[in-house]
Amino acid sequence: MHMLDHPNTMSSFWMPFSANRDFLREPRMIQSAEGMYYTSSEGMQVMDATAGLWCVNAGHRDPLIVDAVQKQVHELDYAPNFQFAHPKAFELSAKLTGMMPEGMNHAFFTNSGSESVDTALKIALHYHRMRGDGARTRLIGRERGYHGTGFGGISVGGIVKNRMHFGTLLTGVDHLRHTHDLEKNAFSRGCPEHGAELADDLERIVALHDASTIAAVIVEPMAGSTGVLLPPKGYLQRLREICDRHGILLIFDEVITAFGRLGAATAAEYFGVTPDIITTAKGLTNGVIPMGAVIVSDKIYNSAMENADAPIELFHGYTYSANPVSCAAALATLDSYEQNDLFRRAALLSQPWEDQLHSLKDLPNVVDIRNLGLVGAIELTPRVGAPGARAYDAMKRAWDAGLMIRVTGDIIALSPPLIISEPEIMALVQTLGEVLAELP
Repeated sequence: MHMLDHPNTMSSFWMPFSANRDFLREPRMIQSAEGMYYTSSEGMQVMDATAGLWCVNAGHRDPLIVDAVQKQVHELDYAPNFQFAHPKAFELSAKLTGMMPEGMNHAFFTNSGSESVDTALKIALHYHRMRGDGARTRLIGRERGYHGTGFGGISVGGIVKNRMHFGTLLTGVDHLRHTHDLEKNAFSRGCPEHGAELADDLERIVALHDASTIAAVIVEPMAGSTGVLLPPKGYLQRLREICDRHGILLIFDEVITAFGRLGAATAAEYFGVTPDIITTAKGLTNGVIPMGAVIVSDKIYNSAMENADAPIELFHGYTYSANPVSCAAALATLDSYEQNDLFRRAALLSQPWEDQLHSLKDLPNVVDIRNLGLVGAIELTPRVGAPGARAYDAMKRAWDAGLMIRVTGDIIALSPPLIISEPEIMALVQTLGEVLAELP
């Protein structure tokens, strides 16, 4: 008997963010991967339209990354980074910060996007405290924001189910309004025209709490996991101006948008807005090994060094911060992006990607299509009394048709590896269109 045929084996794994009972009835098992495609356990080839979970930007089994990981395991499998270090941590930090906006020259390594967010929030609080401004403890997130699954990320996030089930255990948190406006912005191509004034909601929060109590604002430049919500034109610039006016740090959660997803190294670069802190993960290692990084501005790092109240400047870290094998994977991933010119490739493909996606506009149940860089979303009308059921049905039908898509509520989210070709974009959209046309 094969291990997976044993009745207790399948149910022993509690799958994350999954309908476990439904999956056990109709499993979708992945056996292998190469380039743009997965192979199922039945031998079916499935196009990866989601880069795994927004992370496999360089495609699956990139030989440069595979080779680097194998070599590193043989050379140095683990080294602590508490009071000791290894060279690749510094090499990666220098290479990574070299891709960041000017003045952001310091990286702190984590193991996931959730850890990056919690680290960024702690650094923001630490910065104000070390400068003698310890009253700034309030953190501002945004409705529908997703910042991982730590209690810090849940508290500043705005995903209803997270907050409903687990509460908001960080005190002193408030939220900006979200930017999604179907009435004014449906079927926008790229960033919508309407809504820059929504950034002024921060002024309302300042008036309520006073700026002297607010440490930081955290937003996704482009909100991904909530269903690809794009910033209105001018919104991020205005948010930056308001933060500057009141001495508030601005944190960009770029766990999804960093490393080419929008056709640039970061969304900060793409939008021309430099925050004080950037959180990353996912594409940092192409999803091969868990790793994240928090990049901070010089003023934050220098303040920590100059105002430290003990030999240890930041009392924070993880056992696997800058793990040697993770560092090797990240260095090779960044090399692959560069050698294959993948950020530019994504920028060049953004127009045919947009055109193809919007060709689905007149299909039944489609109420909006959104796109930016190599990201897309198709919002569907929910079934009466069963929100989310229509998109979930689409996901299962797409798998049967040889296409992996991601859904959140009744929104289909698309984010293919940056190695996708124009013919593959056309094939992806054609298959999805056929699925949607037959969807009840």
